[in-house]
Amino acid sequence: MALLMFNSLRGKLEDWSVFINAAYPELEIREWPEIGNPEDIDYLVIGRPSLQELPPLPNLKLMLTMLAGVEGIYNNPACPEGIPLVKGEPTSGDPSLTEYGVTHVLRHHRNLPTYQEQQRQHLWQPIEQISASERRVGMLGYGTMSKPIVDVLLGMNFDVAAWARTPKPDAPIDIFTGPEGFDDFLSRTDIAVCLLPFTPETNGILDAGVFAKMPKGASIINLGRGGHIVSDDLVAALDSGQLSSATLDVTEPEPLPEDSPLWDHPAITILPHVARRPPVGQIAPQFIENIRRFEAGEPLLQQTDKDLGY
Repeated sequence: MALLMFNSLRGKLEDWSVFINAAYPELEIREWPEIGNPEDIDYLVIGRPSLQELPPLPNLKLMLTMLAGVEGIYNNPACPEGIPLVKGEPTSGDPSLTEYGVTHVLRHHRNLPTYQEQQRQHLWQPIEQISASERRVGMLGYGTMSKPIVDVLLGMNFDVAAWARTPKPDAPIDIFTGPEGFDDFLSRTDIAVCLLPFTPETNGILDAGVFAKMPKGASIINLGRGGHIVSDDLVAALDSGQLSSATLDVTEPEPLPEDSPLWDHPAITILPHVARRPPVGQIAPQFIENIRRFEAGEPLLQQTDKDLGY
């Protein structure tokens, strides 16, 4: 019985072994490309979704990924069929993403992108500041990663709502659902935070039509996937003043080409996809628990759905 670490995004083999072998001392931990006999592999931990590099794994039972988005795995023709895929996200959310999301909401709330541009222009020009209770934050997506951000923002007295695919009757905020609720959600959103899964339905969802329905001077924070935003439409909305600023932790493509106009736009902050940086010690317990559940025939945590794409 063996577990294969494939293109790990975090830590070294010995870092993972400390945690996994403490729970399963008989489980051999291997690291690509030192795969050994493919028939030995029961569990596959996926970092980057370049699965075409792998040979067939005839006895594979369970796939576990460090990625928040799984579209790259499911869309890869080499993805093994019929094997459950679970994510390594804690059910209570990811603290590194929570602090990152809150940081950027506060940046936009306190007009820091505008002040940074004024600094470049040597302008000393205070901006009238509204209170948190007057600032309407809108979460695109209300799942494991979004909920802790919402909780922190509520504690700071922000006016928070979310847009989701399905109703969330236990949510402490207003939830707008489906296409019928999208326009109302947009019209009340001053700072939009995108944490949607990336699916055919959400590809290019943030476009000129969406920006036009938001309050004039609204801001965009994209922590999802670069393909959620139509970049030309974003630039046009910023240039016209319909949007005031945007923070893009993700772009399409990645890395962002050197000649992209996004780099030098004065109202855009570019970051190199660094929102979520969980340590091995945070992810490994989730994987260990799911291995235990799989072996015991219990429901898996954070199991994904190929048909939904997340």
